Amino acid sequence: MVLRALGLGDLLTAVPALRGLRRAYPGHEIVLAAPGRLAEAAGATGVVDRLLPAAAPGRAVPGAIDWAGPPPGIAVDLHGNGPPSRRLLQALRPHRLFAYADGGPPWCEDEHERDRWCRLLSWYGIPADPGDVRIPAPDTPSPVPDATVVHPGADAAARRWPPERFAAVAGALRAAGHRVVVTAGAGEGPPAHRIARLAGLPASSVLGGAADVPFMELAALVAGARVVVVGDTGLAHLATALGTPSVVLFGPVAPRLWGPPDGPRHRVLWHPGPDDPPRPGDAHGERPDERLLRITPAEVLDAVGRLPRPGSELLLVAGRMP
Repeated sequence: MVLRALGLGDLLTAVPALRGLRRAYPGHEIVLAAPGRLAEAAGATGVVDRLLPAAAPGRAVPGAIDWAGPPPGIAVDLHGNGPPSRRLLQALRPHRLFAYADGGPPWCEDEHERDRWCRLLSWYGIPADPGDVRIPAPDTPSPVPDATVVHPGADAAARRWPPERFAAVAGALRAAGHRVVVTAGAGEGPPAHRIARLAGLPASSVLGGAADVPFMELAALVAGARVVVVGDTGLAHLATALGTPSVVLFGPVAPRLWGPPDGPRHRVLWHPGPDDPPRPGDAHGERPDERLLRITPAEVLDAVGRLPRPGSELLLVAGRMP
């Protein structure tokens, strides 16, 4: 039993730890307690056997886990480091509990999420590689092959770059020959359509909005995309997991805590102050973070231009350029 009752990005940053558990316990069923809307995404990771719906508002700990089976052999707290999540798992009477504190390793506040959960497992003798982030691409074809995906949404205003700037980027990329689509989660339709109009894109270029784009369709879109332009939110982690080139815009939290792995496929933009700590702003704040607002459309376009085209690394190895 693994507790990670959070969002899509949280699930994907836990993939290296989940893969470590899979290797260590190949005969065990890995049950993930997480929001029911993540069932398809959890299955797509290839390391979760079953999702048990569990959720709470915001990033709170669920009140209960509806577990009807015998006590699990192992319970793993990948939700946080506080007593509420540990107590929730302890109530299942597992034979072993892997968690921070109470006999586990010390919690480190300024640590990348992938490193944090791999370190937890390593403490208990289970090797896990924080760089093991990839998930299989879906078998279904992309709804818009070779798209340039612009995703303006995030679950807090602090991490939403202004729509006018996203529109400036989308319009310039359209003019440069990119096939631009704007993706939107449930309730994000109005700003996504506004961005499309300002960028000179047809209404059909917006995917989602009234509801989330179904996960397998979204994953197919990202897997087949030319590039993803996105803020610090779940779709950025999906691009990382699928190996799709991305430009990720950061504001209240440093990319070294939530950003993609180092490498040519991903570019991060962040403009902290000279004395800013790794978490200088409120990631759940109600207005765009000042560091996010320091990023300009010209910077984003430059970063897009510096990304490799998907598959270009393989052509370079063969001695040819596309």
